[in-house]
Amino acid sequence: MRYLLQTVTRTAGRCRSLSGPPPSCTFKYFANTNSRLLMACYSSTARTSVEGRNAIVTGSSRGIGKAIAIRLASDGYNVCINDIPANQKGCEEVVSEIQALGRQACVAVADVSKRDEVRQMIQTSVDVLGPLDAMIANAGIAQAKAVLDITEAEFEHIFAVNVFGVNNCYAEAAKQMIAQGTCRPDRPGKIIGAASIVAFKPFQLLPHYSASKWAVRGLTQTYAMELAEHNITVNAYAPGIVGTAMWDQIDAQIAEKRGVRRGDIFKQFVREYTALGRASVPEDVAKLVSFLASSDSDFCTGQTQVVDGGIIFT
Repeated sequence: MRYLLQTVTRTAGRCRSLSGPPPSCTFKYFANTNSRLLMACYSSTARTSVEGRNAIVTGSSRGIGKAIAIRLASDGYNVCINDIPANQKGCEEVVSEIQALGRQACVAVADVSKRDEVRQMIQTSVDVLGPLDAMIANAGIAQAKAVLDITEAEFEHIFAVNVFGVNNCYAEAAKQMIAQGTCRPDRPGKIIGAASIVAFKPFQLLPHYSASKWAVRGLTQTYAMELAEHNITVNAYAPGIVGTAMWDQIDAQIAEKRGVRRGDIFKQFVREYTALGRASVPEDVAKLVSFLASSDSDFCTGQTQVVDGGIIFT
């Protein structure tokens, strides 16, 4: 029996999907010589549009945050760039890159561990760009240290940024979105937080960092349950071993503890833990966040999505 691949292309006027007519679409199906339909699939050239929507990305002067901001701008978002005062120059450089893409952008310097500053950051974004559609709570810090050597102040500092900072962004963004009245079932608000692979698989010498990222998973699930009635989805992303300044710091601290050369720990972790055999780059994470910030993820909430090259399998 012979099978033929047949393709039919139709214009938007005669081809409709659940979300409305795409500009064009293609139906492909396999048929035998008697034209009996065996399998059909649908593909569309339409791209999910977020044109003109507005997002805040915290901790976005460099690294993963910068990659997320650039990707969202490429997708059609206007973006508010945030970081602490020491990184303001980097923020301004990212703004210039986004403006070169034809999108609007602004800087809102703030320490996310302080609720008042988060509130002002959101107000700045709304004043300059317009209603808030997406909050990406990306800012975070790390420290590698043996569990019995961590001081109370060090533990509190990690939690201040990674847990309280995420909670501040989640809460204030939700309040703003609800007050705006712009979130609908067909266009929900998007709140997205930074977890980590260590929220699933803790590493030695990262106890307080691991605990803080487990907390982000819990916050994400709770907020998702409570904000669903307001048409706001809440998800998180969990990067693996990424070539960023944060992982340079982790590598250096663990290397010093174990008495090995800087760079060796990073290479060892990639070699031993990552199925795909390479370290992640910030753009790998940005692609996932792009999905979570798009309408393609409108039916996803309460999830912590792993993007780690195969360190864990869920």
